[in-house]
Amino acid sequence: MPAFDPGIDVRIGWNPMSIAYGPGVSGPEPEFRRLRDIRASLKDPDCDGPDPVYAIAMDVGEDGDCEELHACHLLFGVVVFAAGRLGAEPVRSQGHVHKVAAHSGWPAPEIFEIWSGKGVIYMQESAADNPGRCFAIEAQAGDKVVVPPAWAHAVISADPEQPLVFGAWCERDYGFVYEGVRAHGGLAWFPEIAGGLSWQPNPRYATGEIIERRARGYPELGLSATRPLYRHFRDDVEAVEWVAFPDRHADHWQSFEP
Repeated sequence: MPAFDPGIDVRIGWNPMSIAYGPGVSGPEPEFRRLRDIRASLKDPDCDGPDPVYAIAMDVGEDGDCEELHACHLLFGVVVFAAGRLGAEPVRSQGHVHKVAAHSGWPAPEIFEIWSGKGVIYMQESAADNPGRCFAIEAQAGDKVVVPPAWAHAVISADPEQPLVFGAWCERDYGFVYEGVRAHGGLAWFPEIAGGLSWQPNPRYATGEIIERRARGYPELGLSATRPLYRHFRDDVEAVEWVAFPDRHADHWQSFEP
């Protein structure tokens, strides 16, 4: 079981990597991301590392929630990262921007919640030559991190000795746009792990600085610091429904700091 109780009975296996569901919970068989799938976004595309790199299950939920999840345009995902390294880099996702959702006209934000392990949610304002502000938000079990609409982002494991498990609320009409990230050979900063986590600039961007912070609370968005992320949907749906309707917080996004 994860170190943090996520409020939904999802069962994680390590050897082999698996995502399964307890009574009253359903979801798909996980998809596996292979090392070949993410090489183009790594500092060393020829590196060795665990393969598969991670498993992902999208559209996980309690059995009675399906109709309401569709009505709210929400999707809950669960991701498991392998332990280990990708060359000098930690295990990580490749990075993407969310596509514009047809029903809202917005590229969706996303809420991450760490269940076990130690992670960093990296995000930058743009996948263009000038990435804008760049943040690396360190998170531990129980922490939540919000990525605003249209920001390029990736999840990074900050401890190679243990797997990373997290959940996330996404827009149901989700889609990943990779072109900008791949055209630059990755995001604006590459994580490296040697004792601790450090950051190396990607020379294909007009890189300024990276701001490193611990995860914070988001009371301005209605999120509770103590309620598990999935329970927000059951107990206070408006606290997460804005993931599919980001215009409800349009006044926050322009100057948003994670």
